[in-house]
Order: sequence, then C-alpha cells, then structure tokens
Amino acid sequence: MPSISKASRLRKIIVYGFLILFLLPVVVRASLYAVAQHPASWRDADWSSAGMLPPAGADPRARVLVLSGRAGGLKGILAVHSWIVLKWANAGAWMRYDVVGWGTPVRINNWPADGRWYGSTPTIVADVVGGKAEALIPKIEAAVKDYQYDHAGDYRIWPGPKSNTFVADVLRAVPELDAELPPNAIGRDFRALPHAGLSDSRTGIEVNLWGVLGLKLGLDEGVEINVLGLVAGLDLRHPALKLPGFGRIGFANATAVAAQNP
Repeated sequence: MPSISKASRLRKIIVYGFLILFLLPVVVRASLYAVAQHPASWRDADWSSAGMLPPAGADPRARVLVLSGRAGGLKGILAVHSWIVLKWANAGAWMRYDVVGWGTPVRINNWPADGRWYGSTPTIVADVVGGKAEALIPKIEAAVKDYQYDHAGDYRIWPGPKSNTFVADVLRAVPELDAELPPNAIGRDFRALPHAGLSDSRTGIEVNLWGVLGLKLGLDEGVEINVLGLVAGLDLRHPALKLPGFGRIGFANATAVAAQNP
C-alpha cells in the first residue's frame, strides 16, 4: 500500500505540473488572443518597416541581427516567426533571410529587414556589429546555403522543419553569434534524428526526440522541458519563467537593442 500511495502521489504531481506549466499558459494565451484585434488575413496585415533599423548605407559597419515576431493567425497564440538580417561593411542594402511554408522555403528580401510580421513589431534576439559581424557573415551565408530543407514540400508546420528550424540551424552552425531563439519559437528544437549531448550554447546538456520531447539543462538555457514542441522552464542566468505561448516572463535576456535611425 505505501508504494501504491507514493506512485499515486507522483502521478498527481506530474499531472498537476503539466496542467500548470503547459495547459494553463496555453489557455491564458488563447483567451488573450481571442479578445485582441488581429488582421483578417495576410493581405490585411501590416508588413512595413517598423523603423528599428537605419538605412544600410547610413552606417558603414557590418552588422548581423536575428529578429523574431509573433506569428499570424491561430499560430500566433503559441509561436513566433524568426529571421536573419545582415549587411557587409559599406553595403548599401540589407539582406534578409526567412523560411516560409509555400514554394521554395528559403526566401531572400521578401520583406523589409525590420518589417512587421503579420502586424507584430519584431524583437531583437541578437545584434552583432563591426569586425565580429564582418567575420561571421561568410559563415552565416554558408549555413544558409547549406540548409538541408530548402526544397518545395520540405516545410512542415509541426514539429518542423520550419522558419525557426532554419534560424536555429544557422545559430548552431555559427555559435559565435552567441544567440538563442525564444522558447516560443516552435520548431527551433526540431532535429532529423534524436539528439543527446551538449546543448546549443555548449554550456549544458540536451536530450531531444525530434523536437517533440526534450530536456535541456545548462548555464545559458537554464532548465527547459519540451512537450510536443511547447517549452516550459526557468532561466537562472537572467531570471525568468519560460512558458508556452508567452516565451520569457522576467528580466530581459542578454540581447542587444537596435540602433535608432540617424
């Protein structure tokens, strides 16, 4: 009887933990989404520049950014869309790389570098300027070129590969960017095969089953539990909760702020 009682308590802890960490945040996010205003379709959404970046020619330095904006439609309840922006030193134009779910996945300059995504103003995940950016750009462009899911039909909305898978793959290929996509970048943890080893930051460990189930423990990642692509956890380095749909709730991560227009 004692062992049965302990097993029962353990099951209750697991069930209640799942309800609190995964189901409750999803319900709250869905409720907030239901009462907010949204574009009726992609045609009605604002895709214009958010005014976060100066014209490329206004600053001679090389620059690399990773940006993220709330996804459109019902996907916006849970997920964000991420992309990469860069320019070489003395370049007169920005380059933007996205992955989308129609046609050939990898798209170049389909939208303004700092364009709103379905009307959502993007946030900055990483911002590297100057000599370091100049050194990283060839590695980034090589990783974009080598992205293995760049064929029509490769994109899958769940568990991946998708837009966040693309950016996460580039970040793994260029660890010097020292960046991590937000927890609600669904698809970032997708891998073609099960993975057990170092986490992406190389400051911890990760066990991952195709991005559907996983666990991360690390200095940069903190504690993350992945269930069906939804991530809950705790950031210890920059104290914050990680909750499905919401991403981070707490102190800001170590991300940069884009330069204002001159």
